[in-house]
Amino acid sequence: MFYSEDLERCGLDVSEVSVYSGVFTEIFKRESVIFQKSVYCFVHLSVQEFLAAVYMFHLYTRKDTVVINQFLEYSEPAISLDDFLRRALMKSLKSENGHLDLFVRFLHGLSLESNQRILGGLLDQRNSHPETIQKVLNNLKEMKDQSVHQEIQEFLKSEKKSERRLSEIHCSALAYLLQMSEEVLDELNLHQYNTSEEGRRRLIPAVRNCRKAVLGCCSLSEISCDSLASALRSNPSHLRVLDLSYISLEDSGMKLLCSGLESLNCQLETLRLRDCSLSEISCDSLASALRSNPSHLRVLDLGWNQLEDPAVKLLCGFSRILSVSWRRSALKSNLSHLRVLDLSYNPLQDPGVKRLCSGLESPNCKLERLRLIKCSLSELSCGSLASALRSNPSHLRELDLSQNQLQDSGVKLLCGFLHFPNCRLETLRLRHCSLSEISCGSLASALRSNPSHLRELDLSQNQLQDSGVKLLCGFLHFPNCRLETLRLRRCSLSEISCDSLASALRSNPSHLRELDLSQNQLQDSGVKLLSDLVENPDYGLETLRHFWW
Repeated sequence: MFYSEDLERCGLDVSEVSVYSGVFTEIFKRESVIFQKSVYCFVHLSVQEFLAAVYMFHLYTRKDTVVINQFLEYSEPAISLDDFLRRALMKSLKSENGHLDLFVRFLHGLSLESNQRILGGLLDQRNSHPETIQKVLNNLKEMKDQSVHQEIQEFLKSEKKSERRLSEIHCSALAYLLQMSEEVLDELNLHQYNTSEEGRRRLIPAVRNCRKAVLGCCSLSEISCDSLASALRSNPSHLRVLDLSYISLEDSGMKLLCSGLESLNCQLETLRLRDCSLSEISCDSLASALRSNPSHLRVLDLGWNQLEDPAVKLLCGFSRILSVSWRRSALKSNLSHLRVLDLSYNPLQDPGVKRLCSGLESPNCKLERLRLIKCSLSELSCGSLASALRSNPSHLRELDLSQNQLQDSGVKLLCGFLHFPNCRLETLRLRHCSLSEISCGSLASALRSNPSHLRELDLSQNQLQDSGVKLLCGFLHFPNCRLETLRLRRCSLSEISCDSLASALRSNPSHLRELDLSQNQLQDSGVKLLSDLVENPDYGLETLRHFWW
């Protein structure tokens, strides 16, 4: 960045800045609380990298060794061209995120006489001996020549990318190719690259030209965060999904990232920051950025960050999908923006869910998916949820209460919502909830009253037994049943349940697509009854899982 006086020293008239808008653009930032000052920067960093290479090569041809030696950390009074280029190359390889790679490519290009002729009088002409050119080509072997280019092309075409070890130099070359490609990469997942930690960091600049970036578990520096922010600010910005889970961003890294999120060019729709050592300060930075550019983000995952209530409250209004880890539930006000709420693996307990329900019953609540897996809930939470959802039943499509001690009494209370005429629930998951055959009877009765919407039912890891499945089949054989997926994994079932299920499916053959009976003692005779239905084209059953493990 530079100021108007810098331009004037170079003979550029600031009043005619629009004439040069193809080279640089004007942005404004507050220099002090008293006045604002114009600041200029290049539209694309490649212009700056090229001019930096021209300047450095100019110094070399003029034998100005002071700046060169300072840059190269070199103390000799004279240096040959090939040594000059080799040292510049080695310095770029020591760069933490490869930010000198483009500069070095320009520098090598300027050493060729053909390019010097194209540039005319911009550079002093310098003859290169054949042996010098050969040494330069050897330096370039790992940066730009055809052998590395071919290796990278072969890597991109390979179906077994994870088996091929990439050097740090290859990662720099790959990042460069991906950035220069006319095609936008669908996904950049650093887990798929067999390379070192530094190699992965060198790939990060390629996020500028991809739609989805998964960088989880990679060690990011502040320079890397700034590179991500630059990708979000770029015009156009292609990035739609950014996953930084399990990276220790901390507040400083989050602040840099938010400088990209607040840009009006940012089109990010999904941001995952699971287990990133974030604090309330980070949430404040994030909320501020989303206030500046609130229209695109749909999914925000802040799980496993141990955020307190004030931090979460800051963010509730800015995304349609929120997944958080915190100690107490404070969502009782504005749920109008949320479509998916995941509070799983938090000790909310029944009082926490009761507070949550004050928001669910609001007419403004448009929540479609609610996940409360392993939240230390009892049957009391089922009563609170049923009451709240009866007040505003039409939006919820998915409810997951797995791994809670709901018991049969809790399911009976929940059925007070399921049988409600306006209930539009499509997915219900109650895995490992201490249920017995009594719950199967309650569910079958409720779903017969309102059978047309449920598509997935998961009752795995409950002591349902054959008697419970028989009761459940009272719903499955019902003509209006539209269930497509039924999971009864590890439910203490025998071949008797297979007979009940087969009979129900023959009565209503067209809808059930997937049946999971794994980890049950079905015996061969029971499995055969259901396998015959899978093989029969007159029945819709496509997937049958029956393995013991």
